[in-house]
Amino acid sequence: MSALKPAPLTNVRAASAKAVAAVLGGRNLDDAIAAVSPALSVADLSLLKAIAYGVVREWSALDWRVNQLLEKPLRNEPLVAALLACGVYQLRSMRVPPHAAVGETVAAAELLGKPWAKGLTNALLRRYQREANEIEARMPPDAEIRQSCPEWLVRQIKRDWPASWRSVLAAGNTQAPMSLRVNRRRIDRDAFVAELATAGIGNFIPRTAPDAVILNEAVAVERIPGFAEGRVSVQDLSAQLAADLLGAEPGMRVLDACAAPGGKTAHIIERTEGLDVIAVESEAARLGRIRDTLGRLGHDAMLVHADAGDTASWWKGKKFDRILIDAPCSGTGVIRRHPDIKWLRRESDIPAMAAQQLRLLKALWPLLKPQGVLVYATCSILKAEGEDVARAFMAEQSEAVEQVIEPSPYAMWGEDCGLGRRIEPGGDFDGFYYLRLIKVP
Repeated sequence: MSALKPAPLTNVRAASAKAVAAVLGGRNLDDAIAAVSPALSVADLSLLKAIAYGVVREWSALDWRVNQLLEKPLRNEPLVAALLACGVYQLRSMRVPPHAAVGETVAAAELLGKPWAKGLTNALLRRYQREANEIEARMPPDAEIRQSCPEWLVRQIKRDWPASWRSVLAAGNTQAPMSLRVNRRRIDRDAFVAELATAGIGNFIPRTAPDAVILNEAVAVERIPGFAEGRVSVQDLSAQLAADLLGAEPGMRVLDACAAPGGKTAHIIERTEGLDVIAVESEAARLGRIRDTLGRLGHDAMLVHADAGDTASWWKGKKFDRILIDAPCSGTGVIRRHPDIKWLRRESDIPAMAAQQLRLLKALWPLLKPQGVLVYATCSILKAEGEDVARAFMAEQSEAVEQVIEPSPYAMWGEDCGLGRRIEPGGDFDGFYYLRLIKVP
């Protein structure tokens, strides 16, 4: 007789604690949520995401508060630590009724196989309700705690953004807006805005990107008019800049290296008709995402499953007029969308990623035609993954000349950082770095 499978978690707080503990153990947050939520309703899944994302985003600050309320530190109890943080987060930052936040969090302890922690959870959360003001007043000024950011990352951000490091850190703890990109092949932006108004979805048009619409509040994509039919995509404003910077013209041959999930590939196609577009991606599953994205939008491109830097394995010898390298990076510019990045990245990851970015630049540069344009981009806010890589590359390439990025008067964005242009995260934009090069023999 086969063993019975454990019953799925039905308590949202228990599922939230499991997801948070999994992230602190090294798992991606979205994967962790998916693993604990197959039996949840749409409403419960929404609550689970709100709690788990919030706790991961503010982990250091919440853990500090929890430890102020413990008589002795928890040892080797990551699930209980995560559960207590989930409870404090609900009381402090959510509009959950306090009795529900306490009662459901206490009940979750038993579902997690920690019945001994029920009394501890109840006492700690009720004490937080009584002493919240005093605890907040005692919080130390350290950015590592207040901004919930690892010490190594705080140090690098202070070094790279000396005048604005506080706002850079603060941006990582905000919720990013939901930005859309209108598929101009299918619908005019003004017509799409009218459809949003009919659907009762508030929005505004930013001045910085000609195909963008930003929603006042995030909604499920199923509610967005025309999403399933390919009239619109979800894409941050910073990412929407790539197609304009590339400046492809009809008839050109374009390479999108490291192309998943396909948003920039699609935008390039939408902006210019008659292109020969090749999209390269090293991971088979992510290549499937590009295929799905292009299929929904009604676009076509040649998809290649390969390491873009191993050109001998896929390149057939015909050079490109335009190359986009949206290189793998730390993702430190999109922490507000993916707060688990703070806890999954290590300081030692940065040099390895910078080396990978430089490898891609060196490998793909020979594939560019004379007078061709290459755009190098990362969603990182670290100089080591932007300007430093660019300088190392250009020191070896006499044919590489920077095409200085001059945002138009109606679309000012980012700042010149000596070589290329960087975007501080916050407001409408994720953190990004862009460099545009032209090959001059």
